[in-house]
Amino acid sequence: MAEEERVKSNDELAQVQQVSVRKIQKRNLGDILVDAKLVSNAQLQSALQEQKVKSSQKLGEILVEQAVINQEELLKALAFQLDLQYYDRLPFNDIDPRLVDQIPISFCKDNKVVPIARDDFNVTVAVSDPLNIYPLDDLRLILSTNIVMVVSSESVINQTINRVYERAGDSSNKALQELNVDMEDAGVEVPTKDLLEAGDDEKPIIRLVNGLLAKAVKDKASDIHIEPYETEVIVRFRVDGSLKEEMRLQKVLHNNLSSRIKIIGSLNIAEKRVPQDGRISIRVAGKEIDVRLSVLPTSQGERIVMRLLDKSAGAKRLDEMGIDAEIAEKWDMLVNQKHGIVLVTGPTGSGKSTLLYASLMAVSTPDINILTIEDPVEYRLAGVSQIQANPKVGLTFAEGLRSILRQDPDVIMIGEIRDKETAQIAVQSSMTGHLVFSTLHTNDTATAVTRLMDFEIEPFQISSAVLGVMATRLVRRLCISCKEPHEPSQKELEILGVTKDKLISGKIFREGPGCEICSQRGYAGRLGVHELLVLDDDMKDIILKTQDGQTIKRAALEKGMKTLRDSAMKKVIQGHTSLEEAIQKTQTDHIE
Repeated sequence: MAEEERVKSNDELAQVQQVSVRKIQKRNLGDILVDAKLVSNAQLQSALQEQKVKSSQKLGEILVEQAVINQEELLKALAFQLDLQYYDRLPFNDIDPRLVDQIPISFCKDNKVVPIARDDFNVTVAVSDPLNIYPLDDLRLILSTNIVMVVSSESVINQTINRVYERAGDSSNKALQELNVDMEDAGVEVPTKDLLEAGDDEKPIIRLVNGLLAKAVKDKASDIHIEPYETEVIVRFRVDGSLKEEMRLQKVLHNNLSSRIKIIGSLNIAEKRVPQDGRISIRVAGKEIDVRLSVLPTSQGERIVMRLLDKSAGAKRLDEMGIDAEIAEKWDMLVNQKHGIVLVTGPTGSGKSTLLYASLMAVSTPDINILTIEDPVEYRLAGVSQIQANPKVGLTFAEGLRSILRQDPDVIMIGEIRDKETAQIAVQSSMTGHLVFSTLHTNDTATAVTRLMDFEIEPFQISSAVLGVMATRLVRRLCISCKEPHEPSQKELEILGVTKDKLISGKIFREGPGCEICSQRGYAGRLGVHELLVLDDDMKDIILKTQDGQTIKRAALEKGMKTLRDSAMKKVIQGHTSLEEAIQKTQTDHIE
């Protein structure tokens, strides 16, 4: 068709569009194109015949494929058929950039959509495929409002997306500069396809997320907290167990930041009403990092916590755990028994899993069959078969444990005893010739016994099955470069439980002013403190007589058990940590 005829046909299409909507709403696309003289009857019949063969292809797509009409003509005809406005150009300079705050640029580019205006009741969105309503459903959820659709060409929509998102990109680049991290040296690799296909406008927010991950790994942070508030977003890192503020971001960045993190965590970016959990595997400066992702909706936006685990570091050996010699000897005896339950207790982040892994490695030999069920699998252990629990598909600890028992195990590790069913199977397993390792969320060793009773485990079963319980905490280690000697007062000596002559040069050490080695924190790294309750015959008799945790603990102390506070004070005397840190991380053991 000659260019003059095509222009004439476009004019005729515009004239047809002025016909009453009431008359044309029932008309099909083919008739509209014929009336506009863009398609002849013969061409229409030919396309309809081909559509019978290609049943999944739309008529308009066939006509474009046959070069009978172009994409713009098809879109105008569709807009006319659906009674939608068609825009040859979009007012991208007048679009409020806050309209796209909650929408990742990848979503707009993948679906060829862009919001262009908002009123009290609706957001107007330009689309290049008015027949694809699914992206509009997602936008309705993301923006929590009604959507009004208009039509424009793909090229115009892409140009508008680029212009609108430029401003957010400027903010991202500024935030990245504040991080003060060399991205080339950091070498962050996120194995997701959208990173490889990212356009220039997406790169600032990607670089910001990568920069946060790189800085967290560099600072040896265990967690990244992204916390939205009314006017800003606060990013904090947990380093050596303590949170520190890393940076403050403009609120405008929050939704793009959270969307990017949800994309690489394979979460639903359109869902903002319920909590979501995911995992990310990344490589930073040659290190394999496993990231556990938690997204929680709040009144100010989605709060994100990412827990970082350096898989390349591997599990520690038992002799690297810093356990006092007396306790280490007893623990070694327990973990080398042929059957029974060995428990590790403590709150989240207290080193329970690290201690269990070290204990497994200590007993792992070619003639022993070891199986674990964990959530998540934090370290890969050579010679150990590890199972990832997945409650969503029915693979709970209890179900996994039943299957493990059919695999002829010698040693079983259960990531955590969370419910009555798991506790009962664990006890039965230990009483039928298996050595079982597991964890409980309790504050000390004695309350682990009462916790098992809460799971309806009978006292006689506990006394028969449980070999011992280790409680653990992590205290911050004083920086060896800047720690300062301190002469303790009489009150501090009483807390330590020693006289001055028992101290190194009559002094202890406290937090220094900070230096480059500890990043001005005064502390660098953490070490464990431990409390071990061994269930010997005397303790078993007491458990059979009482269910009171305080009575059990009093009896253990009378038999010479060293508490978490005792272990922490020993670390203070040795100069490894400060008295303030030891007091803060352990509670007093005074029992009325």
